[in-house]
Amino acid sequence: MPVLSGKELAYVSFQMLIVCGSLSLIPSNPLLLRILEMQTLSPMPASISTLCKLKAFSMMSEQEYIPPEGSMRPEMKFPDFPLSDTVKALHETIEDEWDFLQLSACQTAAGRALWEHVIHDPAAAVLAGERQLRSFHEKIIKDRLNNAREISGVIIAVRTLWFDSKIEDAINSFNGGESQVILLGAGMDARAYRLRCLKDAHIFEVDFPKLVQMKTLLLQEAFGSPNEHHQLKVVAKSLTRIAADIREDDWYEKLQRSGYVPHRNTVWVLEGILYYLSDLNAMQVLKTIAANCPFTSTIMLADFMNKSSTTLSNSSFHFYSDWPDHLLPSLGFTDVKLSQIGDPDADFGLMRDPLNLFNKLRHLPRSVQNYPDDGKPCCRLYLVKASGSPEKTVT
Repeated sequence: MPVLSGKELAYVSFQMLIVCGSLSLIPSNPLLLRILEMQTLSPMPASISTLCKLKAFSMMSEQEYIPPEGSMRPEMKFPDFPLSDTVKALHETIEDEWDFLQLSACQTAAGRALWEHVIHDPAAAVLAGERQLRSFHEKIIKDRLNNAREISGVIIAVRTLWFDSKIEDAINSFNGGESQVILLGAGMDARAYRLRCLKDAHIFEVDFPKLVQMKTLLLQEAFGSPNEHHQLKVVAKSLTRIAADIREDDWYEKLQRSGYVPHRNTVWVLEGILYYLSDLNAMQVLKTIAANCPFTSTIMLADFMNKSSTTLSNSSFHFYSDWPDHLLPSLGFTDVKLSQIGDPDADFGLMRDPLNLFNKLRHLPRSVQNYPDDGKPCCRLYLVKASGSPEKTVT
């Protein structure tokens, strides 16, 4: 611990008051008030700044966390994109006819639309629909009124940004040349329109026939105007939508008939889909993807739930893996990296509260199934990157 001068101690005290939201105490301390007036002076040494931060984190771990206003909880405005009568009618059909699994695609789009300040998805509001947007927005308002540590949609935001960043990393790892990105259970995903890293990639979206058809209609109606300001352009080299149910045996054959080349470098994206499948279906999908590793550079990005997440009451989830980093190598992947929400590569500045649910989980061993303090189940979401190539073999 460094020895601090009187001025340095005052500076540390001032920084601590800022971090802890206690600036109202400054007027009663003339020395601190003087330091406040002199903030234009040269900054203190880095060692002092680091000490402030470490002490602040320790204190925040022991008391209620209050984020600085406007910094960590920006206003999530209700999207003002005008929905035409035709788009509204299409969404009425969706609400009336789709099952919970198909509707989850619109719910994810609603989350992305309301977290637009970090995701920047221009199609999300149209694909979500007004009913899903309003339902999600009401949850966010309620969370804020209750000063919740986790705002509704933050999981969707972090997960989306993690997949975005890993897709870009994967494309760059191929060192040029044509590549493919396969989105299984693509839902209302719009990455082909918004990720510049896909400019040399062929995109294949695979999902239920009625979902693929409706998504196409929604985008054509909302962005098919001759007015250039309302057009949505594909940034990928190509985009192909494939009507197929990955629970059936013919989805891979349909993918090949649609232009997928097995020997081309490929990124497989399974976002928010595996846990809806049965154990049999999920394992068949994973094995099908792993079977490509001996022939070409293959990268799979997927999220896995642990057992506790799938056994909650009223859960719609089935497949789980407590140890996907053990499971995937047994299927043929040679390199598996696992992250949890809140880890350095899965934070994106949205997980700063040290006492939120995800940061608490990260500090518990993965073998722990229940929280020590209240006995509630530890529900984990694992973000996993798995890869394989002809140059690497499982020993």
